[in-house]
Amino acid sequence: MAAAQDVHVRICNQEIVKFDLEVKALIQDIRDCSGPLSALTELNTKVKEKFQQLRHRIQELEQSAKEQDRESEKQVLLQEVENHKKQMLRKTAKESLAQTSSAITESLMGISRMMSQQVQQSEEAMQTLVNSSRTILDANEEFKSMSGTIQLGRKLITKYNRRELTDKLLIFLALALFLATVLYILKKRLFPFL
Repeated sequence: MAAAQDVHVRICNQEIVKFDLEVKALIQDIRDCSGPLSALTELNTKVKEKFQQLRHRIQELEQSAKEQDRESEKQVLLQEVENHKKQMLRKTAKESLAQTSSAITESLMGISRMMSQQVQQSEEAMQTLVNSSRTILDANEEFKSMSGTIQLGRKLITKYNRRELTDKLLIFLALALFLATVLYILKKRLFPFL
């Protein structure tokens, strides 16, 4: 039974070292990750899984240490378990930093998206202002041409009003001359002796 326990202890130690190296590699990958948020989240998930496996193996090693018959081996294994727990605590801090880094990256990407939307809205507003300015300039040019046409119309109306006054005066004088001529003819025909 002692030989089986020794084999189990060695296997646990080997797996702990293996998981430890995998966690270190994943943490380094997180530090080097400059890709999209999904890649960072995936790495974070892998680190959590490896930590779970590492905790499980440390617990198995601790259980094996408690089951040891010899006190000296028990103390050595419990000391190893404590060392692994301390290392895991330091790695947990790194995992926490990685999660914080991930959250900060996500926030920065959100801010970047919001800024991009603001820039796009500003560009659209600028384009609207340019179009409005162009429309106002076109309307101003049309107003100027209409203003010239209106002034020309005003001059023509004033000229026609003067012409109408002159025509009325001429018609009045022609009518007066006609009536004077009719009266003269009537006077000569009806009252020849006068």
